[in-house]
Amino acid sequence: MPFFVVTIALPVPLRRNFDYLPVPGESRDIYQPGQRIKAEFGRQLLTGIVLTTTEQTDVPVDKLKPLLERLDDQPLIDSSTLALCQWLSGYYHHSLGEVLELALPTMLRRGCKLTEADEKVWLRQADAPTAQLKGTKQQSLWQLFQQQSQWPHKELTSRGYTLAQLKRLTELNLIQEGEQLPLPAIAEQSSQPLPLNSEQQKAVDAIRAHLGSFKPCLLEGVTGSGKTEVYLQLIAEALANKKQVLVLVPEIGLTPQTVGRFRARFNVPVALLHSGLNDRERLQGWRQCKEGNARILIGTRSAIFTPLPDLGLIILDEEHDASFKQQDGLRYSARDFALVRGHKAQVPVVLGSATPALETLHNALTGKYLHLKLLRRAGNAKPPAMKLHSILHQPLSAGFAQPVLAKMQQHLRNGKQVLVFINRRGFAPLLACQQCGWMAECRRCDARLTLHQHPAHLHCHHCDFQQGIPAHCPECHSPNIEAVGQGTERIEQQLEQLFPNFPIRRVDRDSVRTKQAFDALFDEIHNGGPCILVGTQMLAKGHHFPDVTMVTVLDSDAGLFSADFRGMEHSAQLILQVAGRAGRAESPGEVWIQTLYADHPQLNLLLDSGYHALALSILQERNAQQLPPYSYMALLRAECEDRHLAQQFLQQARGFIQELQRQHHQFHDHQGLKLQQEGVNLLGPFPAIMERRAGRFRHQLQLYAKERASLHRVAATLVQFLEQQKGFNKVRWHLDIDPLDTL
Repeated sequence: MPFFVVTIALPVPLRRNFDYLPVPGESRDIYQPGQRIKAEFGRQLLTGIVLTTTEQTDVPVDKLKPLLERLDDQPLIDSSTLALCQWLSGYYHHSLGEVLELALPTMLRRGCKLTEADEKVWLRQADAPTAQLKGTKQQSLWQLFQQQSQWPHKELTSRGYTLAQLKRLTELNLIQEGEQLPLPAIAEQSSQPLPLNSEQQKAVDAIRAHLGSFKPCLLEGVTGSGKTEVYLQLIAEALANKKQVLVLVPEIGLTPQTVGRFRARFNVPVALLHSGLNDRERLQGWRQCKEGNARILIGTRSAIFTPLPDLGLIILDEEHDASFKQQDGLRYSARDFALVRGHKAQVPVVLGSATPALETLHNALTGKYLHLKLLRRAGNAKPPAMKLHSILHQPLSAGFAQPVLAKMQQHLRNGKQVLVFINRRGFAPLLACQQCGWMAECRRCDARLTLHQHPAHLHCHHCDFQQGIPAHCPECHSPNIEAVGQGTERIEQQLEQLFPNFPIRRVDRDSVRTKQAFDALFDEIHNGGPCILVGTQMLAKGHHFPDVTMVTVLDSDAGLFSADFRGMEHSAQLILQVAGRAGRAESPGEVWIQTLYADHPQLNLLLDSGYHALALSILQERNAQQLPPYSYMALLRAECEDRHLAQQFLQQARGFIQELQRQHHQFHDHQGLKLQQEGVNLLGPFPAIMERRAGRFRHQLQLYAKERASLHRVAATLVQFLEQQKGFNKVRWHLDIDPLDTL
C-alpha cells in the first residue's frame, strides 16, 4: 500500500495541525476532510477531524503514530463548514482543532455515533378511515398521525396517550414502532400574517429583493415597531423558496413567547438550540438541521455553527447584545461570523435592533449595509413618555423619590403593572461596619461581597466565592454592621411594605433558576392583575408585558462615567430596552429615570432626540480619538497568581512588537514576505480595572491599527513569538480580536 499520512486537527490549544499514519489496513481513498477520528495525543485519547491526506510530512516516519479509529464513513463536517472554521481560526488566531470542536454537539465531540440521537418513535404506515377505530382517544391519536407521519414516543405519552392505544393502531397496521431520529415538532398553524404599515412593507420588499444573494441589512426599529412581523414575512418567503432559515437570539431573549410566535405562524418543523438543552437534545436538533428536516432553526450564539444545507436567510435579533460575543475560549462574535457565513452561502443577513451597535450603525451609514428604519410603533401603540428625575439633594423613601412612588400608586390603582429596574441582584452590594469602616471583601478578588438574604449569605458575583454573614465586625468586633446600597431583594422587601395591597414579583437569576420556574412566573405575570415587577436585565430584555404602563429605572448612572469607551453606548441601549417595556399595547406608558446627573448632556440627548442622535454624537467622539469603528483593536490579556510574571510577559510582548516596527521601517514575516511598517499603536501594559480575580492578577496590552490587515499581520507574528517563550508556563494568556470587554 502506498505510503501516506493523515493530517488532522485536534482540540488542543496549539495553533498547528498534526500528521498521523492511517488506521492499519485502511487505504487513502476512504479518508475525507470532515471525518472524525480517534487519536492518541500524549497520554490522552482525543477526537479529531481529518483535514487532508498527503505523502509528505515533516515528522520522522518512526515518530509517526497510527490513528486508533476512523469514526465516520462520511464527513460530519461539510466542506463549507470546514472552510468557515478555517476562517475563524485565522481571524481569531485560535487553534483550528478547538474551533472545529465548537462545530459539533458535545456527544459527537466525545466520539459518539450519530445514531445515539435516535429514540423510540411511532411511524405512520398507511392511510385508513377512522371508522375502524373505537373511542375518541384512538381517533384523535390517528388524527395526529394524519397531520404528521412520525411522532416520538415521549411526545405522545406527554399528550396522554397510552401504550395500549398505540398497540391498537399497530394491530390495524396503521402505525409501526421504530427507532430513529425524531422529527422536530410541528405546531398547528394558528396565526396569520398581520397587515404591515408602510415602513414595514418597505423593509420586507427591500430585503426580499436580495433573497438568493448576500446582502447585510440593518433593520433599525424602535421597540414595538414590528420587527418580528418583518422577520416572519421574510421567513415565509424563504420557506416558499424551499430554503432553511437561521434565527439567532440572545440567550436571555429565547423566551416561550418568541418561540411560540414562530411555531404558531409556520406549519413546518422548528428546531431549537440553546444552553438549556441536554446533550442528547442538542445532538437531535443538530441532526434535524443537518439532514434538512428542520426548516427553521432558532438558537443562541453557538447555533451559528449548525449545518443547514438549504440555508436561505439569516436573522440576528437584538444584534447589539453582548451575549453574541463569546468571552472565553474562542472569543468569536456570532454577529460577525453570521455575516461571513451569509457571504459564503450567498444569503441575506438581517441585523435587527432598536439600539444597534455603533459598529453596525457605522457600516449602515457608510453604505456597507442596507439601512432600513422602523420609526413608529406598530398598531395603535404609543411611545412612552420619558422623564429624567433628579434625586440630587432630594429625600428618598426606600430608594424612590416621592413623585415616582405617587405615579406608581396611580398606575396600580388603574389596574396596570409597574416595572422597577435595578441591574443589581442580591439584597445589598456591600456589608460594612459603621464603627471602624470594615467592608466584606472577597478573599480571591478585588471586589466586595454582595449580601443576599434568600438564603442569607455573602456572595462574590465574580468568582462565586460564598461565606456566611458575620454577627460582629471581624476587625473591631462591633455588632453595628449594616447593609449598604440596594439590590433586587431589598427593593422587593421595601416595596412589599410600601404597597402591601399589591403583589411584588422579583425576576433575577436567583429567583428563577430553572426554565420551569421562569415560565410559571411569566404566566403568572401575564394572567394576573396589577402588580410590581422588580428585576435585572433578565426582566428587561425580550419580553412583552401588555399591562406594564410604567417603568422606573433606579440605577441609570452606572454607565455614565465608565472607564470603558463603550460604557455610554451600552448604558443607552439598556435604558431604552427597559423603557421599551412600557405601553407596548394600546395603553400609553411612561418611564421615570432617577439620576444624580439630570444635566448630563448625553443622557439628555438620548431622551430628547433618541438613540440615533446619541449614537451619531458618540461616533464623532470615537472618530476624534480613533477608537473602533474608526480603528481595529485587539487585546492581549495575561493572568497569573504572580503579578510581576503577568507584567513581565506583557512587557516582552510589547518589546517584540516595538522591535518589529523599528527594524528599518520594514520587517519580514515568518514566510519571508516583505511588509511595510505596520501602523499598530500600543497602550499598556496596565492592570485590569479589577486586577485580581479568582486569585489571579490580570493585566492587558491593547493594540490599535487603522488597517485591519496590519493588525492581523502583527497579531499572527506576535502569537508565534509568545508560544515560543520559556518561563511563562504559569501565565494564562489569550488574544481577543475586536474585544467588547476592555476592562
